[in-house]
Amino acid sequence: MGESRRGPLKSAVPSNLVSLVRRCSRTACGRPAVATLTYVYADSTAVLGPLATYAEPHCYDLCAEHSERLTAPRGWEVVRLADSSGPARPSGDDLEALANAVREAARPQKRAAEAGGSARSADPMEVARRGHLRILRSPEN
Repeated sequence: MGESRRGPLKSAVPSNLVSLVRRCSRTACGRPAVATLTYVYADSTAVLGPLATYAEPHCYDLCAEHSERLTAPRGWEVVRLADSSGPARPSGDDLEALANAVREAARPQKRAAEAGGSARSADPMEVARRGHLRILRSPEN
């Protein structure tokens, strides 16, 4: 008993467990929400921004696919707010600086010492060097 033709009977008592992942508000879409849509009726504007901290009654949570395909009614404007919480993409300058730092770190110590030796003779104030630190003579001496 307790079995039906469709399989085991489900409990009629609702579960108190609630999913911690917010789902897309679109009908029949169960994907996780990544953005929140809000309408500003006075300005005829639809605002799509990062997922709100709390679910609001007059806002709609959308998954990545539905947020990308979002269109507004004729005469309305869609404002897409950038998500600043995510990691920033590196710029060309950042990548070049990183490449230069790697090249500098990979330079053999012998060449680095030679380069430092010629610089030491050019600066009469420098007494010694340890890594990137320099010991300078007092200007009074």
